[in-house]
Amino acid sequence: MSRVDTAWLRMERPTNPMMITGVLMFAEPMSLAQLKRVIQQRFLAYARFRQKPVDGAAGAQWVEDEHFDLDWHVRLSGLPGRAGKASEKRALERFVSQLASSPLDPTKPLWQFHLVERYQGGSAVVARIHHCYADGIALVQVLLSLTDTSRESSSASRLDKAWLKEQAAPVARRVGAMERYMKLGGKALEQGMAMMQDPSLATLLAKEGGEIARELVHALALPDDPPSLLRGRLGVSKRVAWAEPLDLEEVKAVGRACDCTVNDVLMAAAAGALRGYMRERGEALDGLTLRATVPVNLRPLEHARKLGNHFGLVFLDLPVGEANPLARLERVAACMRQLKSSRQAIVAYGLLAALGIAPAPVQELALELFSRKASAVATNVPGPQQPLYMAGCTLREIMFWVPQTGSIGLGLSILSYRGKVHFGLIADARLIPDPDAVVRRFGEEFEALLYLALMGDWSLPLDADAAQALLDQATPA
Repeated sequence: MSRVDTAWLRMERPTNPMMITGVLMFAEPMSLAQLKRVIQQRFLAYARFRQKPVDGAAGAQWVEDEHFDLDWHVRLSGLPGRAGKASEKRALERFVSQLASSPLDPTKPLWQFHLVERYQGGSAVVARIHHCYADGIALVQVLLSLTDTSRESSSASRLDKAWLKEQAAPVARRVGAMERYMKLGGKALEQGMAMMQDPSLATLLAKEGGEIARELVHALALPDDPPSLLRGRLGVSKRVAWAEPLDLEEVKAVGRACDCTVNDVLMAAAAGALRGYMRERGEALDGLTLRATVPVNLRPLEHARKLGNHFGLVFLDLPVGEANPLARLERVAACMRQLKSSRQAIVAYGLLAALGIAPAPVQELALELFSRKASAVATNVPGPQQPLYMAGCTLREIMFWVPQTGSIGLGLSILSYRGKVHFGLIADARLIPDPDAVVRRFGEEFEALLYLALMGDWSLPLDADAAQALLDQATPA
């Protein structure tokens, strides 16, 4: 097993199972036999999923499961309660919450699919896959590889890879310094925080040539995220919820009007949703900025289906203390622009690689060190915009959540599909027992940005009072 994959295997905690959890909702009913056939033909085409990770003193390795049983990995489930769109959604959210809180059996390959036969006139499939198999970007592509572009499944109808190539960004400049940052990551973990007081740090900076070393120092020197209701002692229960989808074209329109990216708009809306939730619970927010760790893909998306973990992490500011929605968006966009020109993601990848071979006490120290510097994990994965099908059933919606690490208890996930943007939240139940109260604000925050961006008076600066006045006009009493 690679060093980075080993690191993710060893990050497993009772308070934070290292699973990537996904929900696929279909317009038509799907049978268990149909799902098993797809898993057998498509999912198990990846030989890795017949293997289980085994950790030992000499390191972790992949071992073939001699007693592999498809019936254990693909299960039939039902939802309690009455029929109805809203009640069924709440029941599915509770079911996903239970699964996201339950570790996978370490004696078997670490994945499962749960079929909910009846859900809102169709079906739903909940997938759980351990992070050591691959990162979130790769596993979303694995799930999408189970789908077709037409209702009739055939080799010609399998999801076209062209959209992956269109979305793939050049990554050579981000991974060209592989040997340097691997070496640097190892040195950082060996020395830990002592590096900050060590006179040899100046020599290291000069020897390594600047940028990457400076990013390492910056990451180590970041202060811990400030205390808030989003941080605290974690329990063993997760809560999951997702919002009604947004129109992707409207999100793009806000981005064009504000000269920022779709991702900037969505993360600003997420920051606004957290702000509203925290204010309602009496949190003092003036001037408060929290951080989210954001995965950065370090390979072209068309290579994501090779599995494994190939991403770095950057720290994104979430200005929850900013009352003005447009100012909040501007601050998120400015932070994103700065991160795009940094080597922070490369440093994090090197640290994760070094973690995979570091002694357990060093692993614990590094994990705690970095998890204290953020209050959330945030991911945004672009999906295909054409309709997809699995086993002849129309894929209506798709959502996923990546695990949180160390003492982080909040995850934000964004995925676009078929002209819609899907937003979901997973949280430790001790911190946010009612995630619906956050996700319902996501749409409201976006509507505020849409109104202010397209209808606001750009000739004058917009302070918080002016912004609120415009929002009051836009929001029905």
